[in-house]
Amino acid sequence: MAYDDAGRTAPPETSSGVPAAVLENVFDDPAHGEPGRDRIAVHVIWEFVLLAGLVTMAWLLWREDADALRGGALKALLVDVAALGLLTLAAGLSLRAGAVNLAIGPVALAAALHFAEQGDRGMREALLPALAVAAAAGLALALAVVVLHVPGWAASLAGAAGVIVHLEQRTGPVTVQGYYDPSRSALYFFVGFAAIAVLGGLFAAMKPVRRMIGRFRPVADPARRRGAVAATVTALALAGSTVLAMLGGVLIAANGDGEVAPGTGLDWTVLAVGTVMLAGTSAYGRRGGIFGTLFAVCLVVVFLAWTVPYGWTVSRWALGGTVLGAGLLVTRLVETFGRPRPAPAGETAPIRPTRDGALSGGWTMTPPPEPADAWPSVLPVRQDDSPVQAWEAPRWDSEPRRWDADER
Repeated sequence: MAYDDAGRTAPPETSSGVPAAVLENVFDDPAHGEPGRDRIAVHVIWEFVLLAGLVTMAWLLWREDADALRGGALKALLVDVAALGLLTLAAGLSLRAGAVNLAIGPVALAAALHFAEQGDRGMREALLPALAVAAAAGLALALAVVVLHVPGWAASLAGAAGVIVHLEQRTGPVTVQGYYDPSRSALYFFVGFAAIAVLGGLFAAMKPVRRMIGRFRPVADPARRRGAVAATVTALALAGSTVLAMLGGVLIAANGDGEVAPGTGLDWTVLAVGTVMLAGTSAYGRRGGIFGTLFAVCLVVVFLAWTVPYGWTVSRWALGGTVLGAGLLVTRLVETFGRPRPAPAGETAPIRPTRDGALSGGWTMTPPPEPADAWPSVLPVRQDDSPVQAWEAPRWDSEPRRWDADER
């Protein structure tokens, strides 16, 4: 049993001897973490706003060009949602891990150019080499981030520069070779993206998973290492985001107008990162919603489709910068109203074991103090030294005593 300095008992312990409060916050940072569950209400409210915006934009598109939401046009629209959705999932996965991958745009464009050149050899022959290269590049990026413990944006920007050097070798647009029509599987692509986005959001909403995924997020000195769990999760997130970006690039090429123009691909990075931040994912990592990614991606794609009947040409840089700016405002909302609710005044801090065996908050693992003995350990010294006569001693009293009952 644990007691504090006043002799009060500490909260109950589990069978392993660890206080229950310690297990409740086992995924919190032992020194600087915020104990408690992140509040989800801000994400729910914001996702209702996104849903309202999506419904409004779809109605405007229907009123202007109803054919865009029917037949082959609708299938092409669903594939566009899946393609941008894969890039957004790639950005969101790395962003939640606290190490955003800025190379996803160049990787997607490189994959699109590769598929345009090798598409006539078949899907398997075109995809497998790209998949192997993307996995290897993602693993190299992950090792650089977690071994050197450097910011993900800086390491991925260096990786993006290397990919851009490869892209600059192209001097003109590349015509897509072969014929693969992704619109025949448009519904499957859309449902697959939606399922991954929503189920991933639900899974990451659980407190232990949420804290584990965002373990790489700095809480004190950003250069301080965050442990093996944070390194492993961040490495998997960076490698996975690179593979998702490659798959998104293949869908962009397959669903395009027949040509893939070379470039830097950073405009796709800005658009994907801005969309996932608009969806409610914090720029600092860890925090994010459930349906936000699905709604935000659909909103951006429907907006682009709405501009087509008007003949407008919307730059990805302009659109990406706009949604990124709005995403910064959403990040401030999420970080302000999504963090755990502060403890009421007078409530003690959560109990955590320290190195010396004590517990934070004033608790110690020592037994309670023994009650003070009411009798002195020695007889008091007589002040009167006058002798006592033998017949006046108490043991010669006339009344019987209990020790006289044995007839001694």
